[in-house]
Amino acid sequence: MDHSSEPSTVVDSHAEPIDFAKTIRSYIRIGLVLIVFTGITWGVALIDFGSHALNIGIGLSIATFKVSLVSLIFMHLNHERGLIYKVLLFTVIFGAAMMFLFVLAFMDPIKAAITG
Repeated sequence: MDHSSEPSTVVDSHAEPIDFAKTIRSYIRIGLVLIVFTGITWGVALIDFGSHALNIGIGLSIATFKVSLVSLIFMHLNHERGLIYKVLLFTVIFGAAMMFLFVLAFMDPIKAAITG
């Protein structure tokens, strides 16, 4: 009987046992933090901070915090190799450049310079 096609049942003796109760508590805490910050986002939407740009900045800051929690905890990116962080850094730089171009298009500095 050939046992080469059966999966290996070798157990790593150095592996820590998984504490599922601790993991579930952690996920519940993160979920509650996300719910609380969703409520804060709604509250911030109702408050006028005097500047439309400041309102958008506060909203984007809260959204950035929430997406960081989701990606690090629920997508398990906090346990990845260093390459994923380099790719994500490039993505952040690209996203910031696109937002900068959007702001420039909205302000239209060329048209303002021509009409002076």
